[in-house]
Amino acid sequence: MTTAGGVKDAQPMILADRVCKNFGALQVLKGVSLEIGRGEVLCVIGPSGSGKSTFLRCINHLEEVNAGRLYVDGELVGYQEKNGKLYELHPREAARQRREIGMVFQHFNLFPHRTVLENVIEAPTQVKKVPKATAVAKAQELLDRVGLAEKANAYPAQLSGGQQQRVAIARALAMDPKLMLFDEPTSALDPELVGEVLEVMRELAQSGMTMVVVTHEMGFAREVADKLVFMDGGVIIEAGAPRELLANPKHERTQAFLSRLL
Repeated sequence: MTTAGGVKDAQPMILADRVCKNFGALQVLKGVSLEIGRGEVLCVIGPSGSGKSTFLRCINHLEEVNAGRLYVDGELVGYQEKNGKLYELHPREAARQRREIGMVFQHFNLFPHRTVLENVIEAPTQVKKVPKATAVAKAQELLDRVGLAEKANAYPAQLSGGQQQRVAIARALAMDPKLMLFDEPTSALDPELVGEVLEVMRELAQSGMTMVVVTHEMGFAREVADKLVFMDGGVIIEAGAPRELLANPKHERTQAFLSRLL
């Protein structure tokens, strides 16, 4: 997928080709295909159970796909292909791929017994073997970036939900990911704390980070996303430019969903 000169940036950052995922007899993803270019922000909306979070988890191989192909930066995710057959990667190799993809969850998943700074330096020092002094300097920069420089020595229980989620974003960025995934990052927050997290995500998008965001924040999707996808029943029902799709949804299922939100 590289060009003749070896340049990668002509290819999409994410290429999903007819991705299917089953949990037992339940088909959760039924052939999802889409492309996300470098530096683009994709927002995914849809009702609960539509497959949004499962698709996100397939991108970094937290869930195995049952059929189809998923590529990140031109590399097949979770598998290698030989003679048209897929073979699952060794867990160590899958982990190597995963560490290049940052993920922020609905619940913050911070280590409660570690300070904010210790949470942020944990993965770089343990997984990437970054020297501690280097990791600390980077962590301090990131905490400043998310507006929490003064909370470096606090523990998660001493922070608001919005502050904890901003620490989770800093922690993901500490691994220098080429792609960031957000799984409903504001849905567990009190309404007055949502804005501070969205502001950090907005700044991240402006810096050129490729992002996939599962969200119910339609204002954020309208302002920040380059593409908007509506999923329901494990398929993409409608996709397009956010302002156009939100103002003039074509499919009746999209119309019904948005009518309850907007």
